[in-house]
Amino acid sequence: MRIVVLAGGIGGARFLRGLQQAVPDAEITVVGNTGDDIHLFGLKVCPDLDTVMYTLGGGIHEEQGWGRADETFAVKEELAAYGVGPEWFGLGDRDFATHIVRTQMLGAGYPLSAVTEALCARWQPGVRLLPMSDDRVETHVAIEVDGEQRAVHFQEYWVKLRASVDAKAVVAVGAEAAKPAPGVLEAIAAADVVLFPPSNPVVSVGTI
Repeated sequence: MRIVVLAGGIGGARFLRGLQQAVPDAEITVVGNTGDDIHLFGLKVCPDLDTVMYTLGGGIHEEQGWGRADETFAVKEELAAYGVGPEWFGLGDRDFATHIVRTQMLGAGYPLSAVTEALCARWQPGVRLLPMSDDRVETHVAIEVDGEQRAVHFQEYWVKLRASVDAKAVVAVGAEAAKPAPGVLEAIAAADVVLFPPSNPVVSVGTI
């Protein structure tokens, strides 16, 4: 059986782990949301792709559902000592390595889909993990604070503000010009089943 799953982060990753147990012989392709991607400290960070990769590869922090197990935060602490932010997004030392490798490969000209495949070669998640697009797409949220309207990156809205401010609009910047990553449309066309796991219907599944 060929199964395609359109997945966000924590909910999608945990669903996938159960799916693998339920249908161990299935050929599973995961189309991961990249609208949550953000550039921090000069590095390309792909939270949803990494959460799926770490969860299925056995490296996830099980209690919180994101980030690496047995993580330390020496680099984050040193950056804060230099006054370099943002401090609200906590990248761990082990996690930094993933983002460094990804950024180096992207800088060398490899598309995100090829980089994701290379990263998965280490983790062996047991699925084919594809980004929804090799093109840059970023989800932004329009908010109003003290009478002032502005747009913030979804990560700032979700992590820093903890979604405590009403969202006036959610916009996937760059989505109209973006193309599906290689293999995405082919996998969907060949699928026996397309599944929508418990992922945010607006900023995860909706963006995909």
